[in-house]
Order: sequence, then C-alpha cells, then structure tokens
Amino acid sequence: MTDVLICGAGIAGSTLAYWLAHNGFTVTVVERAPGVRSGGNPVDVRGPALPVVEAMGLEARLCDAATRAKRVRLLDKHGRAVATLGLPAAKGHEFEIPRSDLATVLYETACKDADFLFDDTITGLSQDQHGVDVTFARAASRRFDLVIGADGVHSAVRRLVFGPEHDFVRPTGIYVATMSFGEAVDHPEDVLLYNTPGRLAALHPSRDEGGVAFIFRARPDDIDIRDTAHHKRIVTEAYDGLGWRVPELLVRLRNADEVFFDAVSVVDLPSWSRGRIVLLGDAASCVSLLGEGSSLAIAGAYTLAVALTQASADGFRAYETEHRARVIPQRRAMRLAAALLVPKTKPGLSVRNLAARLRPSGL
Repeated sequence: MTDVLICGAGIAGSTLAYWLAHNGFTVTVVERAPGVRSGGNPVDVRGPALPVVEAMGLEARLCDAATRAKRVRLLDKHGRAVATLGLPAAKGHEFEIPRSDLATVLYETACKDADFLFDDTITGLSQDQHGVDVTFARAASRRFDLVIGADGVHSAVRRLVFGPEHDFVRPTGIYVATMSFGEAVDHPEDVLLYNTPGRLAALHPSRDEGGVAFIFRARPDDIDIRDTAHHKRIVTEAYDGLGWRVPELLVRLRNADEVFFDAVSVVDLPSWSRGRIVLLGDAASCVSLLGEGSSLAIAGAYTLAVALTQASADGFRAYETEHRARVIPQRRAMRLAAALLVPKTKPGLSVRNLAARLRPSGL
C-alpha cells in the first residue's frame, strides 16, 4: 500500500508528505488554496516536534525564520506596561516562527519527493477493502491506497467520511482575527498585549512585518469563514471605543487585503479513522489557542508516518493511540490559556495581571 493522498498542504500535511515519501510511499497532496497559505499568528515548534524537524534537517532554516521576540509586555489603555514576561523561545527551548514561514519551509522540503496539486479539493470519496476512489473539483478522478485528511478544522474529508461539521466541532466562544501590521514595528523583541474583559489586542514583532491579533469572546454563531467583509465588521464592533493603539489597528484591519478569521473550536471524534481514511492535525483534534497546534501537527504527522511504514492501514490504530495521549493534556491546557489570555471579567483581568507581576521570569 504505497499510493497515498493527503488533503491539505499545511503543517501536518507537508510534514506527513515528507516522511511518507522518505519511507518509499508515492505521495500526492491536494490543497484548496492556490499556494501555501499566508497569514496566521506566530506558532511554536517545541516538545515532540523538535526531534522531528531536526531529523528533517530544518533546524537552521527555522532558526533563520524565527521571530526575535524575547518578552511579552502586558499594557494598560495608555500603553504603560503592567507586567513583563519572558518567552521560552528566547531561552532556546523552542522556535517561535510565523505560521506561513513554517508552512513554507515544510512544503519546500516535502515537494522535492511528493506531488502537490494546488487550487483543487476533494469532492467525493468511495472506499472498499482494496482502496479509495477519489473525485476532485478539477483534476481527474484517481484511486489511492490510503487517504489522509489534514485539511484543518473545517475538513472536507471529515465531512465526507464522518458527517457534518456540527457533529464534531464545538466552538469555545472565542474568536481570532489576525493580519499583517503592514510594516516593521518599533519593538522587535517585545510582544505587546492589551486587554479589557473579554478582549485582547496584540501587536507582535514577527519578522519583516509585525503581526496583529484580535482575540475576543462572543456568543458562538454561524459565520461564513470566507466572508472577509463580515469578519472585519465583527471585529470593529467588538473593539469599538477601546484604548491603547486599538483605533489605529482597526483602521489597518479595515484596509487589509488578507485577514484570517475563525472561531477557536475543539474538534472531538470517537475515532480518527474509518476504513482506509484517517484524519490528522486540526481535522482530527483541534485543541490549540497559543500556537501549540503546530507542534502537535508535526509530531502527529511523524507518528502516523512511522505507523504506516511499519503496519500500513493497521497503523491507523497505533497512530491514534500514541497521539491521543499528547492531545488530551493540551485540551486541558487550552482552557487555562483562554482564561489567562482573555479573562472574562475585570476582577479576572486584575488577578491575571497580579499573577504575571509575581512571576516575571517566564510564562
């Protein structure tokens, strides 16, 4: 069983494509976007992901692409620091890297031995005991031995095989909007965070251009993830009248060509595989708020590649058993991260700031 289709050319998909091709599989990757996706918050490469990227020979490239952020400064409405926290990446424990840069590095490594089909997507899947027949929106239909859905929270593979999204995706009531600042910032080593109850505005030094993030609490609602104009209105209404540099950031938001917007959600399925089809990354188990999802995606992709190399389709079970043990603790950590990043109330915000002042050495 060597002919594999991966849906999604993101962090999980490209990592898996590299390792499967490296182990002798014939790999095709299909991606809805016309190219590697841009935008998104800086993400972390840490823990179980580190030995994977080192084995891929990517440590130097990731170090070059990493942000220079060393500290987080919590600010009041006048821009005055109320607490300062060190970042683990500044101590050499991990990489913090813009998500698009990480995805690009992984794609450029994987595409040497795997075929990538951009601007296309899966429209139908029909499997039997010997393989999976796949229809595409653009490309001709093909048959594969295995199909892996690494196509994110709104996975088309999961919908086609397991059922509608609302059966498995649970919104947390937190929304995220990110965009480029459009130019370099004047604080290349500091991440700036400004909070009011239920609202966070962040300005990150990123790399050549700074990055902006709005993270806020709101009632879960059905939102068209492709309606950028509506996303901009939602964020503008949520942050209207706030202090610090929020008015300036909202102007940049309204003028931005590219804005990422989505609900922070938990994806929860009783099983990640069905027959010859398996889910990976956020499609199987989205649990991330602070960028940990990228490390889980890399580690999960490697685990799946090893399991398939050793046991083919039977490896689905081994992969899921090992990787679920990583995901469960992160799900608990996400609830704590949400409470710390976006406290719901003014007393909660005061307690968070006090705790930060009492622990200035690191997060």
